Amino acid sequence: MHSETATIRKILNELGDTWAIVGLSANERRAAYGVARVLQRYGKRIIPVHPKAETVHGEPGYPSLEAIPFDVDVVDVFVNSELAGTVADEAVAKGAKAVWFQLGVIDKAAYERTRAAGLEMVMDRCPAIEIPLLD
Repeated sequence: MHSETATIRKILNELGDTWAIVGLSANERRAAYGVARVLQRYGKRIIPVHPKAETVHGEPGYPSLEAIPFDVDVVDVFVNSELAGTVADEAVAKGAKAVWFQLGVIDKAAYERTRAAGLEMVMDRCPAIEIPLLD
């Protein structure tokens, strides 16, 4: 098994720049809002996924992963741990290359299922913290 650092580097540098951010809304007080801004600054295309399907940082939102009419590379998950496993399964079904569970989002069974399906996965980390460390 390769290291988590290697997985983080691979997801951020090699797997593509289209990031569906599940739980991203126009609420500026939520962590997802700031993380999405950082990802954009580093050249990622962010796709808001939230029941309200709001436009965030200039990108139109979608109510679900399945509603996105194009491929996504990474699914960044900001929902609570109880809902995260379902999102990971939806990411597999969508054909994503990786799933990223944010800080505090932990579901070991979902991690195992996602890895077994051939996707890269990181759990309980934040890409906005990790991406500047790659420079």
